[in-house]
Amino acid sequence: MAPVAGLGLTACSAPGGEVAAAPTAPVDLGAEGEVSKGGAKLYRDHNVVVSRDGSGRLKAYSTVCTHAGCPINKLQGTTLVCPCHGSQFDAVTGKVVQSPATEPLAELPVRAVNGRIIAGPGA
Repeated sequence: MAPVAGLGLTACSAPGGEVAAAPTAPVDLGAEGEVSKGGAKLYRDHNVVVSRDGSGRLKAYSTVCTHAGCPINKLQGTTLVCPCHGSQFDAVTGKVVQSPATEPLAELPVRAVNGRIIAGPGA
């Protein structure tokens, strides 16, 4: 078998080689009214998605893909789409809805304080 010139393998990671991260402390994401019942909002700057179920309960998840660590930058309705390999996640449950990811998104503490959404450890 002849060697193949120019073939190289690289590890999967966030664009630019940096490792994406979810908040490590409570973060003020914005007004509570930004997330409607049955909806979700992606906070790209903090790698967080916040959703609100039909009863009004807030849920938050890290938007760092569990497949290769890429920051998810697209929200279609309540489906998060990873730009690296196409994994998709439900923003309301954090569950995988399309592979290659197999693990759900990490859930983050979230609460509303004085009309503001606060998410991350210690929230």
